[in-house]
Amino acid sequence: MTTPSTSPAPPARGRRRAPSRMERAAGRATALQRPRVLLALLLLLALTCVMLLDGYLRAEVGGDQRVRTGASASDVPDDVLDGGPILSFSGGQAATVSVPDKTIVLTFDDGPDPTWTPQVLEILEKYDVPGTFFLVGSMVSRHPGIVRDMVEQGNEVGVHTFTHVDLSYQSQARVTREIEQTQLALAGAAGITTTLFRAPYSSETDAIDNYSWPVYESLGQDGYTSVFIDTDSDDWKRPGVSKIVEWATPEDDEGASVLFHDAGGERSQTIEALPKYIEKMKAKGYTFTTVSGVMADQQPTGAGPAGGATGTTGSGDSLQAAHHEATGATLYEGKALIAAVAVAEWTVPALSVGLVVVGVAVMGRFAMMLVLARRHHRRRNSRRFGWGPPVTGPVSVIVPAYNEKECIEATLRSLARSTHPVEIIVVDDGSTDGTAEIAESLGLPGVRVVRQANAGKPAALNNGVRHARYDIVVMMDGDTVFEPDTVGRLVQPFADPSVGAVAGNAKVGNRRTLIGAWQHIEYVMGFNLDRRMYDLLRCMPTIPGAIGAFRREAVLQVGGMSDDTLAEDTDITIALHRAGWRVVYEEHARAWTEAPGTLGQLWSQRYRWSYGTMQALWKHRRSLTDKGPSGRFGRVGMPLVVLFQVVTPVFAPLIDVFTVYSMVFVDFRAALLAWLAVLAVQLVCAAYAFRLDREKYRYLLMMPLQQLAYRQMMYLVLIHSCVTALTGGRLRWQKLKRTGEVGTPAGTSGTG
Repeated sequence: MTTPSTSPAPPARGRRRAPSRMERAAGRATALQRPRVLLALLLLLALTCVMLLDGYLRAEVGGDQRVRTGASASDVPDDVLDGGPILSFSGGQAATVSVPDKTIVLTFDDGPDPTWTPQVLEILEKYDVPGTFFLVGSMVSRHPGIVRDMVEQGNEVGVHTFTHVDLSYQSQARVTREIEQTQLALAGAAGITTTLFRAPYSSETDAIDNYSWPVYESLGQDGYTSVFIDTDSDDWKRPGVSKIVEWATPEDDEGASVLFHDAGGERSQTIEALPKYIEKMKAKGYTFTTVSGVMADQQPTGAGPAGGATGTTGSGDSLQAAHHEATGATLYEGKALIAAVAVAEWTVPALSVGLVVVGVAVMGRFAMMLVLARRHHRRRNSRRFGWGPPVTGPVSVIVPAYNEKECIEATLRSLARSTHPVEIIVVDDGSTDGTAEIAESLGLPGVRVVRQANAGKPAALNNGVRHARYDIVVMMDGDTVFEPDTVGRLVQPFADPSVGAVAGNAKVGNRRTLIGAWQHIEYVMGFNLDRRMYDLLRCMPTIPGAIGAFRREAVLQVGGMSDDTLAEDTDITIALHRAGWRVVYEEHARAWTEAPGTLGQLWSQRYRWSYGTMQALWKHRRSLTDKGPSGRFGRVGMPLVVLFQVVTPVFAPLIDVFTVYSMVFVDFRAALLAWLAVLAVQLVCAAYAFRLDREKYRYLLMMPLQQLAYRQMMYLVLIHSCVTALTGGRLRWQKLKRTGEVGTPAGTSGTG
């Protein structure tokens, strides 16, 4: 039987068909979503940049931990090796300066440190002694306030590279980058740049070798003064306070550039030794100055670039003050660096806390699914279990269809083979590809075709409910195939008069492709294992559109299918809960559906699902305050759905992000083992889900790749949906392209 057609007349020959309402809406939605996709990608890019910046600052990404020792110094001028600790290139030639007798240049390496550097500054201020601090750029960018205080107090600062690497191993480009980044950090922190430099792992001038000498030459030609030491306190060894004071004391009233450390480890002995040392040296008649103070009073002793004649040079550039005011682009780029680091310093710890919460939630969910799914399986398959007297009466099957010419025949023929009596109502939603004509031409008994102008799936389902003759209606998609006993199994729970709806077991029919196999794993593990858990907790959130059964009375009571959201299945399921009806899961009622075959179609489908779910949860937010039995979903289901289907998935990428972060910046092996452990837990859950559904285990071989690729796409989809929700966007129902490859039920799969 066919109802009168309400569809518009076909276009005249030669005229271009005007786009349908759905096509126009889909076009507008696509145009509106592009900026939101871009925004979502920009947010992801920003997070990635923040993580990379934080890792670079904390773990010295790309840092070379090699330290060169024992190399030849044949290319280094003798006067440099035997000269004073201050090396410049005034007039283009190497020149050294020694510290005058009874003069101390206090130098500190590896800072600033938020614990120890302020204590050092406090001691220097108390004794009115200046210090020269050679700062690591990454530390400067993380603690700019300390550097500001340091400079304002009258201390001198120098460059100690950005990531504390041995520059003798590095390319010229890396050396330049290390210096420039540190200068930017100083500009942003204190508004200055400096001409002082000390290489990491350098001590006295006799440590200069053939590999490091070109670095000093190049920096000297750029106007940098390299600073070495005469006396090393070796405080980093933590030998005891008395030893530190003793080792830092020069012999025979000689002047010295003395090395201490204000960072790089536990420095309590340094803090205790420093005032004792200052008091001792002042008692011996010593004065304290800075590197610039020494250079202003002394003439450098020069040498040729490769051991040429010695001589004296004028003060030149080497006698200029070490600090220069940062201006122009350097100043603003420096401030931008400090601001970016501040964001990273706040963001990464916050994300770390989120990671702990997400990790606990994910593991808790896995544990709940395993325990409750096992209990559900044992209860439902117990010999004593039964819904009541068998349900044998006929039911109405509603098939909404919009341009389903590839699938509609297989769908209707599978229903015609049903062992349970059914009437089949095909609601053609303004199809333009002949779907209605194909359904009519099959001549299958019990099939009625109802035509309507294109109005969307909810309207089509409501139209089908109005035309249904029986009290139980089964709803399915136009691309879905039922097994012969599916309807009979699906309706048995209605023997319990409190049951208002039943969710079936949707299976992926086109699982032979990689994308299909990934979705197959997701359906078995993510959807059906979840449904067992929710069923046992009596808070099922969604009757799948591919296979669900309803009491007609219950559907009409809640106002039918609503088009308020894009997830009409979730919307009506929650509405039924709130109306006091029970919603259950029948795992043995199986339907084979055609999953999206391309990444683009998959994105569109999951975007609609996730956004629609958010809409439905927001629409029914008042369920949280519902009282009595009808409030169970609000008390139990709503928090679980929000936690497991929105909050946890949104932040779940943190697990992968921090895994990559840890592999790059922390410990590759430990991070990999942790990731494999999480994968193993998921694999156990998936294997158990496959066992319950009697699926072949061979598909689990694709699970590691699914975690690396497919899951990341699902994260992006959910983030995209959140951006759309937060920006108040709208999304219309979208039609996916079908191939019709799910022709007949695959049958019952054996475990493999």
